[in-house]
Amino acid sequence: MATNDSVNILNSAYLAVEYIDSFLPDNPLQQPFKNAWNYMLDNYTKFQIATWGSLIVHEVAYFLICVPGFIFQFIPYMQKYKIQQDKPETWEKQWKCFKTLLFNHFCIQLPLICGTYYFTEYFNIPYGWEEMPRWYCFGCAVIEDAWHYFLHRLLHHKRIYKYIHKVHHEFVSPFGMQAEYAHPLETLILGAGFFIGIVVFCNHVVLLWAWVICRLMETIDVHSGYDVPLNPLHLVPFYAGARFHDFHHMNFIGNYASTFTWWDRLFGTDSQFIAYQEKEKKKQGITKKKAN
Repeated sequence: MATNDSVNILNSAYLAVEYIDSFLPDNPLQQPFKNAWNYMLDNYTKFQIATWGSLIVHEVAYFLICVPGFIFQFIPYMQKYKIQQDKPETWEKQWKCFKTLLFNHFCIQLPLICGTYYFTEYFNIPYGWEEMPRWYCFGCAVIEDAWHYFLHRLLHHKRIYKYIHKVHHEFVSPFGMQAEYAHPLETLILGAGFFIGIVVFCNHVVLLWAWVICRLMETIDVHSGYDVPLNPLHLVPFYAGARFHDFHHMNFIGNYASTFTWWDRLFGTDSQFIAYQEKEKKKQGITKKKAN
């Protein structure tokens, strides 16, 4: 009975989306995207698309999303948005991070990506244009966030912290490229949460790629070290953001979630962050009074 109710809810949601979509103007990019997608299907095998296509999507998306944060360090105007202004980025740290990323991406993540084809075949996930759904990544984000909170918090246990998670905290003031700078075991442990949402929700290979891009946008943003105004990700309900996660790197305790704030609020692991914010507000108030 519960399964039937869930199916009915999903079908109703899908019909509601279709109804709203019928009032929207045609997407001018749809036809070029359709042509490109069909060209890909006609000229490459499913294995090539699932493996090398996924690798290309990940690498291009990762480093393109890192570009704004990288450029910010050279723009004096943007320094007022840097959260930890007393800890500037250095070429030495960024080069070390880049070399570790290449190892993680091609020696740890690529072997996992090679299993994508077999995953899509086992679950009979389609590749065709006609089967492409109206996809949404919010459900994947909720699942990954829950997994990340509890496993991330476990990695901070004093008995295992120095062996695995300490590598990620090597840079107290984070920068965007550091998002996937981690011990290989951490890549596997926390990265598993990425795939759980795919197992639950994925009904087309394009959803896999869309979720990759969404997850990279989020994790690079929270590691950027800059709290930039008018960030569209702040429109997402309960989104944590850079300032929330930056405190975790500065304080090492609390703010364990990757995307949303509700688990930290529920378990009180954001208490030090809240106290810190109140302390900063008082400092700003005193500074303004002295200026006046």
